[in-house]
Amino acid sequence: MRFSDIPGQQQVKQLLVRSVQQNHVAHAQLFRGAEGSAALPLALAFAAFLNCESRTPDADDSCGHCPSCQKIDKLIHPDLNFIVPVTTTKAVAKDATSSKFMADWRTFVLDSPYQGLNDWMQHIGAENKQGSISKEESLQLLRLVSLKAFEAQYKLVVIWQPELMHPAAANAVLKLLEEPPTATVFLLVSHAPEQLLPTIISRVQPVVVRPLSEQDLTNWLRDEHQVPEVKARQLAQLAEGNPGAALAAQHAAATDHDYFALFAGWMRTCFSNKVSEMLERSDEFQKLGRENQKEFLQYALTLLRKVLLFGLDPQLVPHLPAQEQPFVQGFSRFVTPLNADPITRELNDAHYHIERNANPRMVFVDVSLRMATLLKMAA
Repeated sequence: MRFSDIPGQQQVKQLLVRSVQQNHVAHAQLFRGAEGSAALPLALAFAAFLNCESRTPDADDSCGHCPSCQKIDKLIHPDLNFIVPVTTTKAVAKDATSSKFMADWRTFVLDSPYQGLNDWMQHIGAENKQGSISKEESLQLLRLVSLKAFEAQYKLVVIWQPELMHPAAANAVLKLLEEPPTATVFLLVSHAPEQLLPTIISRVQPVVVRPLSEQDLTNWLRDEHQVPEVKARQLAQLAEGNPGAALAAQHAAATDHDYFALFAGWMRTCFSNKVSEMLERSDEFQKLGRENQKEFLQYALTLLRKVLLFGLDPQLVPHLPAQEQPFVQGFSRFVTPLNADPITRELNDAHYHIERNANPRMVFVDVSLRMATLLKMAA
């Protein structure tokens, strides 16, 4: 994993690179970001950069070609260690620790480092069990860090989701952070850092991973995942800067639907209060399939927010796509603080009912009739 493989996050990348260039690498760092963010990819890219054998004093990324980089890229470097939440499964019936799931972990991360805890639990066949970092893990961790690095400059310990540590494991990590082993760097990747012990928080250097800009996420989906431009922008709007959420939305539903055209046409039908067209559009809506129906309603909520902001001040929506500008500008006259809240509630309710297997046609007709009334409020 290279820094260049990760979209955006330029300030974080510069901070990490500068710490290595100036030889001020903190022995424990906390990559904190939402589930699906670039927190884990950045930790992996930093790990590769730290131990890159071809790194020059002014380098700003790992080479990707030396033996260390190649091993870290495959997650098989002997000095790159992982502690992750696990549970007993059919394959591991007792004494579940991270080491017994490393083959699964490599497959999981190499498939996509932007996945979340539920994805991981499903990947290992946890069924309805919850994952955790057990107290037995702390004993293995103590043995692990007692050894010197095998071949690299640093021994690296990546703890994914440390907020799920058993209290005994958390105390063991705290002791190691208080008395860090030589040439060992701990990289904690957390989606809920507020659940960590305050004493752990006080002993780590925070690395805050923020959501991507809509444009950065759009470009990444288009260039790295070959998502068509229009769909990439719609996914970026849906995900609100979260790469994992964008990829999940892409995989969960077909990518050939133009939600903008569907939404614009639907709103024109509602405003004109043409019931016959509402019925026709409800048939079109039903054919989308449940995952696409949910995604469309989520997109509608996102675009509605842009319409409201544009009506308040166009400067609040600086990167509006050219194809959306005429509609958003015109529609903003009919979405105001007077009706925005009830419209939002109607779309959220529709999403809720679709998620719980309500009849899509009935849901769509019902919300269309209610939207027609609400839009007339601002006419």
